[in-house]
Amino acid sequence: MKKVFALVLAAVMLLSTASFSLAEENKVLTVVTWDATTTPYLTAQKEAYEASHPGVTIEYVDVASQDYGIKTTTMLEGNDTSDVFMIKEIDDIIKWQAQGFAEPLNAYVEKSGYDLSGFVGTEQNYAVDGELYAVPFRSDFWVLFYNKDLFDAAGEAYPTNDMTWDAYADLAVRMTKDGVFGTHYHTWLSAVANWTVADGVNTLADRNYDDLLYFYQLYQKLEDAGACMSYADLKASGQHYSGAFAKGNIAMMPMGYWYVSTLIGYNKDGTCNFNWGIAAVPHKDDVAAGSSFGNLTGAMINAKSANKDLAWDYISWLGGEEGAAATASVGARPAYVSETVADAMSSVAGFPTDETSKGALIPSFVGMEWPVAEKVADIKTIVNEEHTLIMAREITPEEGIAEMNERVAELFE
Repeated sequence: MKKVFALVLAAVMLLSTASFSLAEENKVLTVVTWDATTTPYLTAQKEAYEASHPGVTIEYVDVASQDYGIKTTTMLEGNDTSDVFMIKEIDDIIKWQAQGFAEPLNAYVEKSGYDLSGFVGTEQNYAVDGELYAVPFRSDFWVLFYNKDLFDAAGEAYPTNDMTWDAYADLAVRMTKDGVFGTHYHTWLSAVANWTVADGVNTLADRNYDDLLYFYQLYQKLEDAGACMSYADLKASGQHYSGAFAKGNIAMMPMGYWYVSTLIGYNKDGTCNFNWGIAAVPHKDDVAAGSSFGNLTGAMINAKSANKDLAWDYISWLGGEEGAAATASVGARPAYVSETVADAMSSVAGFPTDETSKGALIPSFVGMEWPVAEKVADIKTIVNEEHTLIMAREITPEEGIAEMNERVAELFE
């Protein structure tokens, strides 16, 4: 009986140990993000990470996109313990760092020997006083979309990866005929005049906006020539850029790279049925070809997380080459820059097969649309208010830029 009892006790202890180990291995990592059910790269990232990390489950906490900054701040202020928060706006991470919500990452980088070189310096937008607080995993820089069928019909050569803004404007006017618009501008500041930051010198927080004048004048000349839909018509109709280009009567459109996955989907479901390509956005004469601007999407570890080591493993994977491959697999643009990633992006079913489109995947420089800067939220409000007045032609570009300069200067008096 003693032997039987001993065997039963050993078996119970073995099962208990196995159950404890299983509980330790099966971890749930909570990741706060937006549009979780409708964003293909989030699904691809989750599936790839879970496949390479048996026993770990990524659980998304979905927050409405339009309220993300406000609601996530409320969550953090309420001592939410979700492990990872994705970063939608750069100023959010700066604010959260100041409030003590973001885990410092330098020690994790050093301990793991994590290589940051693939981010080509963009990770510094998530640093405060030399300390890293988030890892970037997406960088949606802007490119030039174009309708190949319209160019073929007009007998015009396709846009290239080395085209000046003046050449682009001339091409847009030539392509405007028979119900075709040579180009299209969405109503955002970024679509019209933000190209000044692609030179690596100017920013939208440097308190002087004289360099925006060239781009406002170029836009208004194209609008006056009928080469693009007017701002007034776009505002009145509420037409979105994605549907406008998909109609097939727009030759070119500067837009963020994220639109690639939308167009691939449109071609699959029949929303549009024309051939399209991408090229580097045009550049000024004194700016290098292939220069662009964009935004970062990243991930931070919640300082109140109980799973910080696992959270670091996840965000470092997300930003690195394996995570980048998962992001690129559905046509999204990773922050990590390499030929391997470019190959993965261009191999996505539905991506254009021409060399110009593939070459546009490796920009020579990517400036940040809005930099980390003092009072940047207030600056953004002022610049966008004046932009709206300029676009509505309630004031001239010269008047609007003078107001930007004066109002932003007042913030620092």
